[in-house]
Amino acid sequence: MRVAGLLLAAGAGRRFGGPKALVSHGGARWVESAGGVLRAAGCDPVVVVLGAEAARVRATAALGDAVVVDNADWPTGMGSSLRAGLAAAEDVDAVVVLPVDTPGITAAAVSRLAALAAPGALARASYEGVPGHPVLLGREHWPGVALAAVGDAGARDYLAERRVLLVPCEDVADGRDIDHPDDLP
Repeated sequence: MRVAGLLLAAGAGRRFGGPKALVSHGGARWVESAGGVLRAAGCDPVVVVLGAEAARVRATAALGDAVVVDNADWPTGMGSSLRAGLAAAEDVDAVVVLPVDTPGITAAAVSRLAALAAPGALARASYEGVPGHPVLLGREHWPGVALAAVGDAGARDYLAERRVLLVPCEDVADGRDIDHPDDLP
């Protein structure tokens, strides 16, 4: 099975004080680190969706061989970025979706999800029983996910209406979203 990594990095990061793709913590920008996590887990290709300050991200971040997608509709919310990323993920059976603001996600967590890849797969990481990221979306679900991905909901509503395999990852990753600088570990 061929699995793409889909990195959602388009938001303005208003609560954080700027685009999280550009945040540098621990020596690398989050967009670079997250792309590296997806690559290290064997995702190929890695699709990076940019929006806010896309030109600055392209100019300052080392994105390597990533397929970079500019989402002109990024102000409408994460749903538009998810749709744009799915549209760019060609010739794969599934995608592992990772938001850029989850810097505690490791290649080991992504690998656990990627190992379950199949066109009909739906799985997501869980932390102490609470669903989180990354999320595995098999190709058969992409049309439904794209229809449901409105505003900032992403795939949340679609997943809530279906049987989704929860994959425990608390032993290999920290799934917290970082919304404010004070949330940094």
